[in-house]
Amino acid sequence: MAAIGSRGTVTEASGFNAEQDAQNLRAAMKGAGTDEEAIIKVLAKRTIAQRQLIKQAFKASVGKDMPDEIKSELTGNFEKVVVGLLMTAPMYDAYELRNAMKGAGTDEGCLIEILASRSNSEIKEIAAVYKKEYGETLEDAVCSDTSGMFKRVLVSLLTAGRDESSNVDMAQAVQDAKDIYEAGEARWGTDEVKFLTVLCVRNKPHLLQVFQEYQKISGKDIEESIKREMSGCLEEVFLAIVKCIRNKPAFFAERLYKSMKGLGTTDSILIRVMVSRAEIDMLDIKSEFRKMYGKTLYSFIKGDASGDYRKILLELCGGDN
Repeated sequence: MAAIGSRGTVTEASGFNAEQDAQNLRAAMKGAGTDEEAIIKVLAKRTIAQRQLIKQAFKASVGKDMPDEIKSELTGNFEKVVVGLLMTAPMYDAYELRNAMKGAGTDEGCLIEILASRSNSEIKEIAAVYKKEYGETLEDAVCSDTSGMFKRVLVSLLTAGRDESSNVDMAQAVQDAKDIYEAGEARWGTDEVKFLTVLCVRNKPHLLQVFQEYQKISGKDIEESIKREMSGCLEEVFLAIVKCIRNKPAFFAERLYKSMKGLGTTDSILIRVMVSRAEIDMLDIKSEFRKMYGKTLYSFIKGDASGDYRKILLELCGGDN
């Protein structure tokens, strides 16, 4: 079931019948060829909870796991979207994190996007699923794949230790702003630990106050100072934290825009954000996208992605508004 007050484009289908949906999906995959339209019609219009019931009904009636059947029938980006839709939210995040770290090279952007934007409870669920599915802790995986201060920031986020109250201590906010200023702009070199201590631990209302105080002290936005003082993945993770604190839907809108602008499309980012946020805050992401870029997210996807991959993402987008 979608969360109360959900701002997602995917909501519970009325008159839901898991057995009927399972039969329709089976029919779409039987025989020569696959009816992609039928798959889109069902899976893009059901919540995560409803899709889990469809998976159960499919296995009961067919004797096979539905994700395995999907993988044998579909290919490419359309397969990636559909497989993602069949997972629970923590399972999908764990799966994406695993893919970001396995093999040669690391997709640091994926690690940053997920770990900087999830709540304490979400991170704990992701870590539990990761351990169960992959036989090692998420922290061990991150530590073996990253290094330096970037690793320390990710480990801090993985502890799920952020204060999630709404308390704002004004004196502490002023002190935090001074500490960050003195750790960066006011000295030669940067004491990144001070940034970590404040940005990874304090609650959202408190940090918003810290950002205001920082502006007063330094005459600069906190983002501007991060860009001046840091580089590479460390800069990216601190900027992501600040952006998520300020406006999480805007953070995801920017991720989507950057995944599609210029030559080619970064499919992995586009798919991950559309699948993971469709049921949570996609309406807000769409609104921010239009404000920030003067075009609808729908029109951007329509002009950039191709084939059935495009069709299912457009369904998840929920219309051109």
